[in-house]
Amino acid sequence: MSHQSDLIATDIHAYLEQHENKELLRFITCGSVDDGKSTLIGKLLYDSKMIYEDTLATIRKDSAVHGTTGDDFDPALLTDGLRAEREQGITIDVAYRYFSTAKRKFIIADTPGHVQYTRNMATGGSTADLAVILIDARHGVATQTKRHTFITSLLGIRHILVAVNKMDLVDYQEEVFDRICSDYKDFASRLDVPDLHFMPLSALKGDNVVNAGENMPWYEGKTFMGFIETVYVGSDRNLEDFRFPVQFVNRPHLDFRGFCGTVASGIIRRGDEVIVLPSRKTSHVKSIVTFEDELEEAFSPQAVTLTLEDEIDISRGDMICRPGNIPRLAHSFDATVVWMAEQSLVAGKQYLFKHTTKMVTGTIETLRYRIDVNTLHREDAPALQLNEIGRCSISLDEPIAHDGYRRNRASGAFIVVDRLSNVTVGAGMILNRTTSDEHRDHWEDQYSESLHQQDSIVTTDQRSARFGQKPVTVLLTGLSGAGKSTLAYATERRLFDLGRVATVLDGENMRRGISKDLGFTAQDRSENLRRSAEVARLMNDAGLICLCAFVSPQEEVRLKAAEVIGPEQFLVVHLNAPLEVCRKRDQEGLYPQADSGDIANFPGVSATYEAPQSPDLVLATHELSAEQCVDKLMSLLVEKGVIVG
Repeated sequence: MSHQSDLIATDIHAYLEQHENKELLRFITCGSVDDGKSTLIGKLLYDSKMIYEDTLATIRKDSAVHGTTGDDFDPALLTDGLRAEREQGITIDVAYRYFSTAKRKFIIADTPGHVQYTRNMATGGSTADLAVILIDARHGVATQTKRHTFITSLLGIRHILVAVNKMDLVDYQEEVFDRICSDYKDFASRLDVPDLHFMPLSALKGDNVVNAGENMPWYEGKTFMGFIETVYVGSDRNLEDFRFPVQFVNRPHLDFRGFCGTVASGIIRRGDEVIVLPSRKTSHVKSIVTFEDELEEAFSPQAVTLTLEDEIDISRGDMICRPGNIPRLAHSFDATVVWMAEQSLVAGKQYLFKHTTKMVTGTIETLRYRIDVNTLHREDAPALQLNEIGRCSISLDEPIAHDGYRRNRASGAFIVVDRLSNVTVGAGMILNRTTSDEHRDHWEDQYSESLHQQDSIVTTDQRSARFGQKPVTVLLTGLSGAGKSTLAYATERRLFDLGRVATVLDGENMRRGISKDLGFTAQDRSENLRRSAEVARLMNDAGLICLCAFVSPQEEVRLKAAEVIGPEQFLVVHLNAPLEVCRKRDQEGLYPQADSGDIANFPGVSATYEAPQSPDLVLATHELSAEQCVDKLMSLLVEKGVIVG
């Protein structure tokens, strides 16, 4: 075989070791019908002498019956093996072929070009590193070319090679190639395609497939084989975010409990601290076990068994990650869904959602819009039909630990399964946290005229006399890491010890319940504080002191909260620790995620924090101890007449 290492004939053990350590490239061929996808793969393997003699003899024989090249050898038959494919001369199902050269190992997915089988193309591209989009030089950029380009971008395939095929049928004209490249760039400029390449070739004649063709001297780039051997994909793998979905708990005897699975992303080393979601229990990695031996470290996509120092209840579907870098744990999110079933998507119907190793029930609550893949325009639609793509709002019965698909393909993807037939009906890609640009601003909403204020027969003065305090809401605001929650709970403890009645509203706790549908845009932060202000007002109506710990970065929103609660019983305490101090206190890795763009609109990094203009108290939490800060807070409550000192 050509392109193989000479070691295969001289030192088989050295060859096998070399082969084991080769980098693997997965790529797909896609494009419109009859653009030559199957022919390209067949010619690639034929010219590089990677087809076995018996297979080659069979294809030569079948070419006379099913071939589309007369009596000549038809390379497309190497991948088009189904009877229906050969009868119609089209690709229907995804065909996988494996081969290797001295430089790399390859898995090719030959995907169908017919509109009816778009779902098969999406399936084949779900694990690909590179997409080869073929274009017939006679027809140029077709509708299906745009459709497949959009899907490859949607699937997060970073590298695209546009192969302008059948150049022999347009007399190898450079002008035709240049025009097609220009048309394609105009369309692709609206998509996220970070690495785009173009190549002219004739798959049937072999020009620029394995060997450079003599008919296109104006093209000075690499051949197709040269390109796939050298395209750099090493930086595509996510080695930053450690994600380990537990697939199986291995308990062979009393002295061993291991958690088996595949490292979805990141790196883990023996002795590293880990956290288990959703329980949030922490431990350290005791060992990393494989079938052959124990490892010092493991990385994506290795299949390993982890043992931990502590006995923790962990089961299939749980996620092991690092304490300073955890995915979002939520019931609801927005996702782009490719619908893959004859029956249309039904909003509100219960489906099964398989995410990593976890299967949960849930619903597609809302179809926000359908995407016209030809124009990339958004369209209102009541449902998604077969092969259509839309943005949906998903609500699950259990929370899942997930990332945005752009950040992490492994933990950002899911499939939708019909509960009755157990058939996969859709594939989804979770959007990043900032998904809620359609949220309304409810601050100015008016109550319905049919609703009336209901007053308690217990008066405010009676409650104050009973509790020995006046109701008030204290908003502790500052950057993440300034100490808001710490001081809120410490003050609550002090008040409780004095016989007072107080409660804490913590921003994170609100997001786990009342505000679990909200993201972290400015609008969502505003809505979170609005809901919390309404809760705080009810607490005050019951005579309680309410301590609220929120970032609340906008002065305008804080003033609106004061209006809801009442300015006379609303106090603002500003925790003004410097940004560098807050970064050092960060235990959840929020600032690094904000720096990398994983968390958008993060106050102090990618969004502005507006300090209160007239706070009732300013606490320099980087200079004062927690005890001193609580003392100052208590003094403020005494000064305002909330409690009697």
